[in-house]
Amino acid sequence: MIFCDTSALAKYYVPENASTALISRLDSENAVIASELARVELMSVFHRRLRERKWTREQFQAAASQFNRDEAARCWTWTPVTSFIIGAASQLYLSLPENIFLRASDCLHLVTALHRGFTEVCTFDRHQQEALQTLGLTVINL
Repeated sequence: MIFCDTSALAKYYVPENASTALISRLDSENAVIASELARVELMSVFHRRLRERKWTREQFQAAASQFNRDEAARCWTWTPVTSFIIGAASQLYLSLPENIFLRASDCLHLVTALHRGFTEVCTFDRHQQEALQTLGLTVINL
């Protein structure tokens, strides 16, 4: 079982450095857990590639369709963003050092991982990696 944020799931659909290693790792896991927030963030990643003209409309539609098929096949296990998660994420900022940059959505991913008992998180976001270390979590390196 592995916890992934949106930056990791995006590499599953968008060919980039480390995509091959990530796909191999995720396909070998018995469960891939992610915050439900990643569902909309992933579609945002796809749309950004379309908007920036890195993908054609057909490539965008193909990625979205593959994601929908993977969802239907239950490749991903979504953890809801509950009031508890929102509250815990809000409170987390009170203990973060002032030099840690952590966006609200990334905070929700980290708090979700902590709430689910994960000690390791698969992320490719450097800001989130720094925050992970501050929280005593480990980055999964591929």
